[in-house]
Amino acid sequence: MTSFKNISIRDYTYQLPENRIAAYPLDKRDESSLLIARQDDLQKDVFKNMDQYLPKGSIMVFNNTRVVQARLLFQKPTGAAIEIFCLEPVEENTRDIHQAFQQTAQATWFCFAGNAKKWKEGSLRITEENGYKLIASKKGVKKDGYIIKFEWEPKQATFAEILECFGKTPLPPYIHRKAEDVDKIRYQTVFARQEGSVAAPTAGLHFTPEVLQKIKDKNIELHYLTLHVGAGTFKPVSAPTMDQHVMHAEQMVIDKQQLSNLYHSADKPIVCVGTTSLRSLESIYWLGVKLKKGYTPLESFFRIEQWEPYEDKNNESLSWKDVLKCIIDFMNHEQLTHLRGETSLIILPGYKIHTAHLLVTNFHQPQSTLLLLVAAFYGDNWKKIYNFALENEFRFLSYGDSCLLHRNNFDNILPIP
Repeated sequence: MTSFKNISIRDYTYQLPENRIAAYPLDKRDESSLLIARQDDLQKDVFKNMDQYLPKGSIMVFNNTRVVQARLLFQKPTGAAIEIFCLEPVEENTRDIHQAFQQTAQATWFCFAGNAKKWKEGSLRITEENGYKLIASKKGVKKDGYIIKFEWEPKQATFAEILECFGKTPLPPYIHRKAEDVDKIRYQTVFARQEGSVAAPTAGLHFTPEVLQKIKDKNIELHYLTLHVGAGTFKPVSAPTMDQHVMHAEQMVIDKQQLSNLYHSADKPIVCVGTTSLRSLESIYWLGVKLKKGYTPLESFFRIEQWEPYEDKNNESLSWKDVLKCIIDFMNHEQLTHLRGETSLIILPGYKIHTAHLLVTNFHQPQSTLLLLVAAFYGDNWKKIYNFALENEFRFLSYGDSCLLHRNNFDNILPIP
């Protein structure tokens, strides 16, 4: 494990000009450019032709999390603007992010606060013409954020409804503009279902119903998992080596029926849509490994720690089908239809991918954990992909273009009809 921890983030960077960061989405989702990378063969096409590059009879795994309108804009009587970015609930009985959004009357969250120096005391208020009211009060300081209590009327409204009423789309910090009405639609995948993310699983933003139908027409199964993306996904790696970087945790919801579907298709090639879907699949793998060894999640809430998989030396005999069966058997024994938990898994170059064979993903920030994941999946030639993208006018980051990567060291056995 020492070699993984000694990885230097400076080896995973590139020059990204500001004008290559997409500030707005394209008018049509599936008109984005698509880079296809298979070993050293790089091609450029349009995303709506994605189905042409997928192996017939494979499965495609998506993250169906839904972005909540997590940015709240308040104005003090003095005119000072205060922006509050809701990150995660802090009350013990709302550890489950889904339950947290169903709270009524009041909720307490850990938040970032912009222009907080102008908010020294007192509460902040917003009132809408429809009679909705929201009050925010500071209750403490935590790390680089604040503990904030929200109270609202009507009291029977859920926190999700309140955020939908008052909130703005939580655009990434590298998009230097205010959220607009178009973002409520476009910073959300067409298959988003489970509320809980403060950042979009951006690889999914390119898909349209038409593209999904063409993929299904190719006898490719569509499967959905849920990982709620946190603001930590944008956290830069500031430590010189990875042993000093604390990986952010993100919540997952495992649906037994979806696991069963994956189990019955376990021998088929997996096309993973997005880094969050890959992190979910690999975390599911390690959960199965832990259960096989006798692990019992406390209160049916599992955890995968950052370095835990790197410390396991005896997992090579467990297949993807093996671990899926372990989890399904556990859920049957505990009479669970859903299993909730969180993962801090970090995927670094040299990590063995146990699940996906192809990865659909956007182009990521220099010196980010997402770029490290791409390097782990594709190998050292990730730089060729990014150079090709820069030379061929691809758009970068959340609203940017997409690429389809074949896994590093994966035998080229997938014919693309």
